[in-house]
Amino acid sequence: MSWYKARFSLISSRYPRLMKHSPDSSSSLGSYVSTRRALSRRQFLRGAGITLSLPLLDSMLPTFVRAQAAKEAVVKPRRMLAICNNLGLVPDQFFPTTTGRDYMLSPYLEMLKEHRDDFTVFSGVSHPDVDGGHPADICFLTAAPHPGSGGFRNTISLDQYIAERIGYQTRFPSLTLGVNVAQGSRSLSWTGSGVLIPCEEKASDVFRRLFIQGTPSEVNAQMRKLDLGRSILDAVAGQAKDLQRGVTARDRDRLDQYFTSVRDLEQRMQMSKEWERKPKPQIDAPVPLDPASPREYMDKVKLMYDMARLAFETDSTRSISLMLDSVNSPAIEFGDHKSTDAYHNLSHHGKSTEKLAQLKAIDEWHMKLLNQLFTDLKNVREEGETLLDRSMILYGSNLGNANTHVTTNLPTLFAGGGFRHGQHLAFDKERNYPLPNLFVSMLQRMGLESDKFATSTGTMRGLDLA
Repeated sequence: MSWYKARFSLISSRYPRLMKHSPDSSSSLGSYVSTRRALSRRQFLRGAGITLSLPLLDSMLPTFVRAQAAKEAVVKPRRMLAICNNLGLVPDQFFPTTTGRDYMLSPYLEMLKEHRDDFTVFSGVSHPDVDGGHPADICFLTAAPHPGSGGFRNTISLDQYIAERIGYQTRFPSLTLGVNVAQGSRSLSWTGSGVLIPCEEKASDVFRRLFIQGTPSEVNAQMRKLDLGRSILDAVAGQAKDLQRGVTARDRDRLDQYFTSVRDLEQRMQMSKEWERKPKPQIDAPVPLDPASPREYMDKVKLMYDMARLAFETDSTRSISLMLDSVNSPAIEFGDHKSTDAYHNLSHHGKSTEKLAQLKAIDEWHMKLLNQLFTDLKNVREEGETLLDRSMILYGSNLGNANTHVTTNLPTLFAGGGFRHGQHLAFDKERNYPLPNLFVSMLQRMGLESDKFATSTGTMRGLDLA
């Protein structure tokens, strides 16, 4: 589901259901209104015939300024692809035993040796207070603490933070991709209101969205949907302004935030209309054939890597997340290998020689595909630089060791993006260094003036620009 579709479906959801996401304990607009006249949530927009959650719009896009956009257009485009394999990698095969720039490649990293100077490997990093084992995968890009606790509410993910600020520069503010994902419960992408953005799992659908131009009637139908969405927002804003009479100063501030958010979303929708009028990029590639079975897990991963590369190559988006839901994957087939057990069960190997051998074969195939992705990105030139130079690739996991469900010492590899790589940055494996510091460095590389993200304490120490 696209950024627009995800948000439009959320906007059209029923108001009472989403008001529980409000950061205020009072949870509803009715509780903000003066006691002189109680106003229920249903009464709020009864005249418009619709319902809408106000807090949903608190973290929408900033106001579009054409002059600023023109200024930004001359800056080198920077991009981000964040990949999470929620079963991680066998630790002693991934982490190097030596540090610095002269570190010895580990068995897994040996498979990436031709790109040694294009990536940095980290050890001793994690998200502070992100615990709970498998539930931590939904916090890989948010770093929201205690995902397994009752009443947990997620926060905005790194990809959506980027999309909200520079997403208007491309046809698609972001892409949320997945492989074998448990739909409705797992995703790397989350809105500022803590709402999951579903993953797109079919490479053919992603390809069509990126490159297949709709017929004139289909384009017009989409334009009508955008017009309808804007008319709904106009009606909502008109109804909401009636509330300004007789409310407290705090209520007025809250409503001002809402009006600002509505205006920003309207402008986002106007930008969507402008993109609908522009022809999609033309590429010399056929529509991919989707694997028929979840057992063809590695084929799906490869196709999603291809879709990400094509999206970056055509500058269709600059922010992509990809969840590899290995927990939800069955016994898989790749190359000449056929695992005898489900991926998840293999990860709980209990040091079984047979299970470890199969798990290592799977991990090595992951490294093989990652190596090919790096090669493909380096083979594309953009204004004298490789596409890998312009693209940050984050590959990691929410689990440091799937066998024991620990969420510390996360296997993390970071490539491209114009950084000075070719090193192993090793931090304390007992008292981990905050991984969100890397996110701050990535945001700054995207040209965003950010010095804080989630539980960060600064930028990533030891990671310098090339």
